[in-house]
Amino acid sequence: MTQFKDIPYTRPDFNAFKENFTSLMDDFKNASSWQVQDEIMQKINDARNDIDTDFSIVSVRNSIDTTDPFYETEQEFMDNLSPLYSELVTEYYKVLAASPYRTDLENKWGKQLFRLAEMSAKCISPEVIEDLQHENTLSTEYQKLLASAKIMFDGEERNLAAMAPYMQHTDRSVRQEASKAKWAFFTENSEQLDRIYDDLVRLRTSIAHKLGFKNYVDLGYMRMARSDYNEAMVAGYREKIHRNIVPITQRLRERQKNRLGLDKLTFVDEGLYFNSGNPTPKGDPDWIVARAKEMYADMSPETNEFFSFLCDNGLMDLVNRPTKSGGGYCTMFPKYKAPFIFSNFNGTSHDVDVLTHEAGHAFQCYMSRNNGIAEYYFPTMEACEIHSMSMEFFAWKWIKSFFKEDEDKYQFEHLSGALLFLPYGVTVDEFQHFVYNNPTATPTERKQAWRGIEKKYLPHRDYAGEPFLEAGGLWQQQKHIYQSPFYYIDYTLAQVCALQFWVRTKTDRDGAWKDYLELCKAGGKYSFTELVKLANLHSPFEEQSFENIIGDINHRLDGVPDSHFA
Repeated sequence: MTQFKDIPYTRPDFNAFKENFTSLMDDFKNASSWQVQDEIMQKINDARNDIDTDFSIVSVRNSIDTTDPFYETEQEFMDNLSPLYSELVTEYYKVLAASPYRTDLENKWGKQLFRLAEMSAKCISPEVIEDLQHENTLSTEYQKLLASAKIMFDGEERNLAAMAPYMQHTDRSVRQEASKAKWAFFTENSEQLDRIYDDLVRLRTSIAHKLGFKNYVDLGYMRMARSDYNEAMVAGYREKIHRNIVPITQRLRERQKNRLGLDKLTFVDEGLYFNSGNPTPKGDPDWIVARAKEMYADMSPETNEFFSFLCDNGLMDLVNRPTKSGGGYCTMFPKYKAPFIFSNFNGTSHDVDVLTHEAGHAFQCYMSRNNGIAEYYFPTMEACEIHSMSMEFFAWKWIKSFFKEDEDKYQFEHLSGALLFLPYGVTVDEFQHFVYNNPTATPTERKQAWRGIEKKYLPHRDYAGEPFLEAGGLWQQQKHIYQSPFYYIDYTLAQVCALQFWVRTKTDRDGAWKDYLELCKAGGKYSFTELVKLANLHSPFEEQSFENIIGDINHRLDGVPDSHFA
């Protein structure tokens, strides 16, 4: 394929697209057999691949440089076009679900396509198009606000991602000053952050009411295509985390305090695991990619082909830059059957984490790129995160090549970090349930609710008097809360599945990899719990999923004395 930098982009002619798409839907409705409908579905999918690729190109190039005026304008155009496009696809879903040949089509494509179609049809209508355009505008405004951070620190102007290494510095005074500088940016922009989120909550609630939902919680679950679990099951799952995981994480924080020789572990200390410093990759970004290429060449023939494809076609943008959007993600250019990885390397162990994590997403996409329809390129989000988080653990076998003498440090930090993340993840989820079940709450009331939920799942947390954090503002750095409501419990559900894969690699690595490969190939053909079953894992909603991992995790972490890291 063409190198990513050379992929051409022309603003799509939506009127022409709509005319062609509508004609294809008419042909679909008038088809004389399921075989004819199936042929038309392929034409519809080809048309969607073209415009979906345009959406992805704009999104990636805008996030690579949020100040590029051309792609800034194109992102605004796409923000307004997206709901119109979604409405058109929803009309297709309606005729698909009503097909007189549905049984035959289900026999070929499976039931998941029709589940997705029926759920999507409930999430949009003409009367909410302007609201959805406004929602996209607010989401982009938040992204640009965070990307605009210019924090003077250590003699240079830095963005938020560039502050991360200082938050892990071995000198506590540096960590304190870095934390103060970072949260000063959020304090200075607190009114704008409050206003954007307040607008989003009220807007999403209004959209839910217009579509006939009680509140946005129900619509949010529908938007996330959650067909096999509900709000009550998620609440029960959060309780399992509170009961099974929080006691372990509290012990880990106590160990961390003792390793660091502190009387009290405060928030500014949480990022430093070892007095001698956190593990860091032993080379620059190009060196990391070279080690990754060696790893994936050795891991399997499939991963070798996949990672070579990424490297050969310039399908990664990994290094932090001043005007780059924060975070990391994987997307796809369907027209080229090509995944793309975006991240912000900053010299910490997170560089390897984010590369292997996003490579897990991209590998799944690569393995399911020929699944035939757009709905099956990726599964629903919580299933997507199984691929990414599990890949992080499959990489352990080669992790010494990245961290050399810090291999043990990295594995201890990574495994304990996976556990420490779970209570935070459910904190985010419970907070979002509060927000959308109480949409008239004020910004202050939301922050108070966050602080209360935080104390439940993260009882150790001590902000040492930092006003913005003490007031409950930490969540405003979490992009998902603004941009992808309810997309966060997904990471924790997937982490429980990934930890099951980690346990299995110790006794049957080949069997675990075989199941992982089948999971990736399946793409979006099945629902979340169906995919979990396909991979021979226990559902995170079952107590047994925790029983299967806790013993091995404790054994590994407790088996490493803290003196080992002195």
